[in-house]
Amino acid sequence: MGTLEKLISRKTKAHLKEVFELEVEKLEFQLTRKDFDGDITLILFPLLKLTKQKSSFLGETIGKSLVQNTSFVSEFNVVSGFLNLVISDIYYLTFLREFLKENDYGHIKADHNSPTFLVEFSSPNTNKPLHLGHIRNNLLGYSISKIIEANGKNVIRTQIINDRGIHICKSMLAWQKYGVGETPQKTGLKGDKLVGKYYVLFEEKYREQVSKLKSNGYSLEDAEKNAPILIEAKQMLIDWEKNDSKVRELWKKMNKWVYDGFETTYKKLGVDFESYYYESDTYLLGKSIIEMGLDKGIFFRKDDGSVWINLKKEGLDEKLLLRSDGTAVYMTQDIGTANQRVADYPQVNGMVYTVGNEQDYHFKVLFLILKKLGYKWADSLYHLSYGMVDLPSGKMKSREGTIVDADDLIKEMKDTAKTIAMEYGKIDKMGVTERDNLFNIIGLGALKYFILKVDPKKRILFDPKASVDFNGNTGPFIQYAYARIQSLINKVTLTDLELEIDLPLLNKEKEILKHLYSYPNLLKIAGEQLSPALVANYLYVLVKLFNSFYQNVSIFGEDNLSKRSMRLMLCMAVAKNIQSASNLLGISLPNKM
Repeated sequence: MGTLEKLISRKTKAHLKEVFELEVEKLEFQLTRKDFDGDITLILFPLLKLTKQKSSFLGETIGKSLVQNTSFVSEFNVVSGFLNLVISDIYYLTFLREFLKENDYGHIKADHNSPTFLVEFSSPNTNKPLHLGHIRNNLLGYSISKIIEANGKNVIRTQIINDRGIHICKSMLAWQKYGVGETPQKTGLKGDKLVGKYYVLFEEKYREQVSKLKSNGYSLEDAEKNAPILIEAKQMLIDWEKNDSKVRELWKKMNKWVYDGFETTYKKLGVDFESYYYESDTYLLGKSIIEMGLDKGIFFRKDDGSVWINLKKEGLDEKLLLRSDGTAVYMTQDIGTANQRVADYPQVNGMVYTVGNEQDYHFKVLFLILKKLGYKWADSLYHLSYGMVDLPSGKMKSREGTIVDADDLIKEMKDTAKTIAMEYGKIDKMGVTERDNLFNIIGLGALKYFILKVDPKKRILFDPKASVDFNGNTGPFIQYAYARIQSLINKVTLTDLELEIDLPLLNKEKEILKHLYSYPNLLKIAGEQLSPALVANYLYVLVKLFNSFYQNVSIFGEDNLSKRSMRLMLCMAVAKNIQSASNLLGISLPNKM
């Protein structure tokens, strides 16, 4: 409940007690529907039985009391069981003054006693570069971490890097056999791209060998199992697990190339992490916890020695936790990693896993197992499930080398922004460096906004060109409004601006102030739903309201200095709010475009 609702609630409760001798614990409010006069609506239905009054009478008596006894309700009307309240211009102008004084309006500041959440995102494999799917993951995870922070929680941003397994050995083996000493330094390729090149090469060589075996009379199944290069890769994995020094040395060298490459991409995207976990360290975790679960009767052992959990009562299935040979599966690892994170960060109250929706079932099972094991923090685990990203050309296939490289996409966005910005012809006076920085800001802003404006659960069809549009629901549309306001503000001396709170407001001015006022509630809901899309939509509506105001209401042409000053201060508030919301989406804003 916002400040205004609390004020109305307090006055209404006092009136109900005085007139009807009725004490009410909670009142219900909603925004007034657009087809009725008013700003906030008090829902009367729950009060009718308690007061034994008709809605028309009850609404009239409460409405009159609020108009007579407050400075913030100026008018009212009753429609059926709804009391529509018109909030005074004085209240909104007072709010504008306070808004401009606050640094982070709507944000709840965290301290060392505040809850701490661990947000996991990115979590790449070290056999290939980051791609378009990783971009959505990174942008979602980072934005959610910022939104959680805005809701008064401390956040630790983390990732688990999948740095072991057969897919990693495939890249290593291909480089070993065909790389002729290539390094990122010698080739000029980013380390992750160089390693990814050899992952694709492995698949090419593998398919060639499968085809050759088939031509020699092997079935497809046997050919795929017996391809010499796959047998070599499997042996390399065995050697890695045996801690063979040469294999481990090669593994460390190539992984370092990849990490350096990842870091470059993260920097371009504007994301960062406080903590890192590596599958090579975590893949054995969880086995001791499985034994504990066996002792408690939570898990059971089959005749072949494998360990399972039966979740049929919960509407799920049986789930394997340990193979018959005692080796762990991914579920075992995730159980162990979650426990390890709490051991590493005892202050953690909950975790958010940013992982695609193909893992929905996995996380249902994981969270259920952790609850059954009795971990208190298991009630505060969330799977930020998101849909895949498609391109107009179709799906990406990393094995075939048709993956949409993250760095290439970032460059394409910058180039597209350059082309469109040049067409607008408003950057002629900028220097080369300034222009380059602007193209980068616009391109990345377009990418981030296009990805984040979509509900995380929905699949995205990403069109780079459509995203870089200065009109419509796009990042550049938001950025252009901000830059326009900066040009207005630069024309005045800010210390000369004074705000009189007894000015009459135009409807377009009031609509903006109402939207600004709703920001704290928006942040609360976005945090509860783990949805940056709500923030993006809020931004879009704000900019549409501002543009309508700017096109229809005179600012510098206004003769009344008090009104002119108020309108400029309203523009400042809009810019401040755009900056706050854009920051939650990781979007930078240019001062001019």
